[in-house]
Amino acid sequence: MSELTLAQRTYIVIFGADTPAGKGFDVALLVSILASVAVVMLQTVEPIAAVHGEMLQTTEWLFTGLFTVEYIVRIWCVENKKAYLKSFFGVVDLLSVLPSYIGLIFPHVRLMLVLRSVRLIRVFQIFQLTPALKEAAGFKRALKSSGARITVFLAAVFIVVVLMGSLMYIVEGPENGFTSIPISMYWAVVTMTTVGFGDLVPHTAWGQTIASVLMILGYSLIVVPTGLVSAELVKADYGSAASKASADKLNSCGGCGGLAARQESKYCDKCGAVL
Repeated sequence: MSELTLAQRTYIVIFGADTPAGKGFDVALLVSILASVAVVMLQTVEPIAAVHGEMLQTTEWLFTGLFTVEYIVRIWCVENKKAYLKSFFGVVDLLSVLPSYIGLIFPHVRLMLVLRSVRLIRVFQIFQLTPALKEAAGFKRALKSSGARITVFLAAVFIVVVLMGSLMYIVEGPENGFTSIPISMYWAVVTMTTVGFGDLVPHTAWGQTIASVLMILGYSLIVVPTGLVSAELVKADYGSAASKASADKLNSCGGCGGLAARQESKYCDKCGAVL
């Protein structure tokens, strides 16, 4: 058996969480990510930035340098470099350092360094929370299955927003703050979602009536996407339970422990023994 190369040993540490070194590296990485995100956030707090701004900026660049080296090492040690660069984590790893360098030209872009928090998804891998990822995959499948119905629902909501927004523009008019149909549509969205910022309110009796109808409609519409996705999740769980129940009903072989393909089988499909 040939000895592992330096790149292969590095790959095991960086990409694997099964060894003590790999788990230690990943935990240190998570702590660094949390610290770097905290530094970016603190830079937006004016009293703190006024006193410790220079130190925070230096610390941010240290984290950027650390993550840049880590990203380069990941590319170096991985065998299929193109696959890594195109993968979800490959893109996220790149986005965790890119804003710092773009920020040299466009300063406000640097605040997008909070994208580093997305890398915390690695916690599932580190602490072996694979079942949680499987549940997430099931939820993703449910969303995909109900995608067409959710699209129809969103189209209906958009039509309601356009109609109600246009109607409020006609009823209330610019004198009450509804200066255009897009502004009125914004009001309709805020009202339908029951947020109610209060920056635009109807003043006429007809306007208040329309607002009341829209609020009641909003409460009704909120549960629709939840119901659609929940139905798909229940369907998936029922299908899994039915499959398991069918498997449990199959005849088992006392010789090899295998299951017959049909419940009415008299002989084991694997060893041929009498059931």
